[in-house]
Amino acid sequence: MEEKIQRYVIDRKKDIAQIKVEDRDAQIKPTKEFIISIIGPRRAGKTYFLYNFIKKNKLKESSYLFVNFEEFQETLERFLNEHLELYGCLPKYIFLDEIQGLKDWEKELYRIYERKRFFIFITGSSSRLLSKEIATQLRGRGLAVKIFPFSFKEILRIEGLNKRALGSDAIANIKRILRECIYKGCFPAVVLNEVEAPQFISELLDLVIFKDIIERYGVENRVALEFFIKNAIASNSSVFSVNKVYNSAKSLQIKVSKNTLYGFQKFLEDVNVIFFLKKYSKSVRKTEQSLPKAYVVDNALYTYTTYKRDSGILMESFVFQELMKKGYEPNKTLFYFSNGYEVDFVLLGEGRIKQLIQVTYAASKEDINERELKALIKASKLLKCNNLLCITWDLESKEEFKGKQIEFIPLWKWLLTLT
Repeated sequence: MEEKIQRYVIDRKKDIAQIKVEDRDAQIKPTKEFIISIIGPRRAGKTYFLYNFIKKNKLKESSYLFVNFEEFQETLERFLNEHLELYGCLPKYIFLDEIQGLKDWEKELYRIYERKRFFIFITGSSSRLLSKEIATQLRGRGLAVKIFPFSFKEILRIEGLNKRALGSDAIANIKRILRECIYKGCFPAVVLNEVEAPQFISELLDLVIFKDIIERYGVENRVALEFFIKNAIASNSSVFSVNKVYNSAKSLQIKVSKNTLYGFQKFLEDVNVIFFLKKYSKSVRKTEQSLPKAYVVDNALYTYTTYKRDSGILMESFVFQELMKKGYEPNKTLFYFSNGYEVDFVLLGEGRIKQLIQVTYAASKEDINERELKALIKASKLLKCNNLLCITWDLESKEEFKGKQIEFIPLWKWLLTLT
């Protein structure tokens, strides 16, 4: 057994050395005081993020241990002992992938954590252990790093485009890539052309339905679940009503209760597939009672499920996704607003409203719907925020409208300046 463990440890490091990985913008600051948990949706690149950390920091083989517990099951202590025998020292860095595969993983992890000798990183599978549950079960001992599909800046870096050299050819290329991302999405396997997008999304949804929801939560009514998921995805960038879905299901003689449908909504959020953004209000009760807007975690889910190519819908959801990738949290620092007129996004920070954002697929002033601008002005007065932004496809200017200044910025330029 000792030889098998040692061979696994060595082979895993050889594999990592040969794997090509892309740099990600998310940052990790190693600490021995906390366990770093890498969380996020399926196929977003959590494991590759760890590979990238190893390569970026040029970790020596003797300084780290990497174990995927879906590949090899053994106690952590045993792995550490075999590492000591192999290299004559204990590892400084410990990377534990698919931690749920380790029996009594919490106890095992605490045992080595309490020594405060190691930098520990873990990931977990959505099907058996929700990413966010890892942080919960660590009981204050963990720090979470969220990994989503590639951001637009990351994709431009992969394509070798330098934002400092923005000639007309470069801008045209950036807009071409952006249009492709808006439709095909930003999952790493799709961006890197490792798989065709329709096939990828079909397999991803199968995993979400079977593994993450049916298997995990014991859902028996698969027909109702699939009906709910299709309706939620089709509602991308729109107000979503469980009651409406319930009535539609009833008309099609799909037997399901409203409570079950509300459960499905929570499950989809738990597994990071669809987010339900609530309306901002100073009243917590009103926010909680508001009808949410549904947003997919990646546009490919919408494009290759509905086979619709509504540029306005996809552009708005792309903005939502990029805001999440920059650290805005739905229903905490990110909301929408509606009071007769709708504003797409309300950004909060430092205990105040930082910015109001409207998204419109407009290439010129003539393409702007005045109703969208009136919504910004009305929200500006009600929420006492004068930082008004309208993200467009091509239009760039600063305009005064009903006594308020609104900045218009093309999506590609906003994405490059987003911090």
